[in-house]
Amino acid sequence: MTEPYPNTLVFVDIPTDEPDRAEQFYNEVFGWKINPRPAGSFYQVVPGQNFKLPDGTQGPTGNLHLGITNVANRRPHPTDEGLEPRHLCRDGHSIRLWILVSPDDDMDAISDRAVARGATDLWRHHYFGEFNGYNNAFTDPWGNTLVLWTYGSDEPDMPDGWTQE
Repeated sequence: MTEPYPNTLVFVDIPTDEPDRAEQFYNEVFGWKINPRPAGSFYQVVPGQNFKLPDGTQGPTGNLHLGITNVANRRPHPTDEGLEPRHLCRDGHSIRLWILVSPDDDMDAISDRAVARGATDLWRHHYFGEFNGYNNAFTDPWGNTLVLWTYGSDEPDMPDGWTQE
C-alpha cells in the first residue's frame, strides 16, 4: 500500500501594515526578488534559487515562496472589505521564519542591514546543537521574527563569546 501524498506548503505570508516599505526592507536586507501581485495588497517573494546538493550544484528542489500581505485588506477574500481584524498583532509572538544564509552572505551583515532599516536584534552568535546550526535572530519592523541559520560542521568549533544549547 502506498502512503498518501501529503498536502504541500505553497506560501507563508509575512504580515505588515506597510507593504511598500516591507517590500523594500526584504529586498535590501536579503536581496530577494519581490513581485507586486497586486501592488499595495500582496507581494510574491522569490527568495532564492534551488536548494544545493552536497557537491554545490543546484538540486531539483526549488526555493519556498513567501508573501508579504497587507493586514488592512488581505487578499484573496470573497468580499471587497476583506477579513477582520485589519491590524498587526503587537502583543505576542507572530510568525517566525528561518532563513538559511547563503555562503555568499554573512549572518552579521544581514543582521546589520536589517537593524539599519528598523529591525531589532533578538540575539546574535548562538549555536543550537539539536539541529547543528549557528544563528542570529531579529524582529522586522512589523514584529515578525527571522532566524538566520548556517549549518555547523561534524565537529562544530564554538567561537569565544557564543552561547549554545
